[in-house]
Order: sequence, then structure tokens, then C-alpha cells
Amino acid sequence: MTGELIHIGFGNILAMNRVIAIASPNSAPTKRAIQESRNNGLLIDMTNGRRTKAVIFTDSKHIVLAALAPETITGRLQVSRGGSMLKLEQSDEKIRL
Repeated sequence: MTGELIHIGFGNILAMNRVIAIASPNSAPTKRAIQESRNNGLLIDMTNGRRTKAVIFTDSKHIVLAALAPETITGRLQVSRGGSMLKLEQSDEKIRL
């Protein structure tokens, strides 16, 4: 099994072939999913004490918290696959790696 490893900040690496979805942590359903995952021992906090900006759902039902924005993580995935850099919706700046 080969997998793509993506740096998601602070020396933390994530296997992207296990990722189902990347979401913002702001919605009530996402907050409930985080709490349920914490209660079941399936929460992985990779924020290093920073504010959570992305919630990553995996195929093993683990939830990973990241301090990088979902756009930044997907931009890194695009670049690693040889695609062009994604642009932020709110500005014309390219995502910095």
C-alpha cells in the first residue's frame, strides 16, 4: 500500500490516502463529532496548542485536528501531486508552503 504523506504543520505528517474529508471546525455538527471522537478515544490533536483551523476525518473513524487551514492542506496536496497551487477565495495570494 502506497500513500501520500502531507506535512500538516509543526512536524506532523498525515497519510492522505486515509482522509475522507477536511472541514472547518466552526459548525455544530463538526463540534459534536469532535466531542464524540474525544469521548471514544479517536481524537488526534496535531495543533501543538494552537487554534484548530481544520478537522480531518479519516476512514478509520479517527478525527485529526490541525492548526493549518483546509485550503492550505489541500494546496500542499495539489503541489505534491504536481498540480498548480490553489488560490485563496478571499484574495489573489497563492497559498504559502
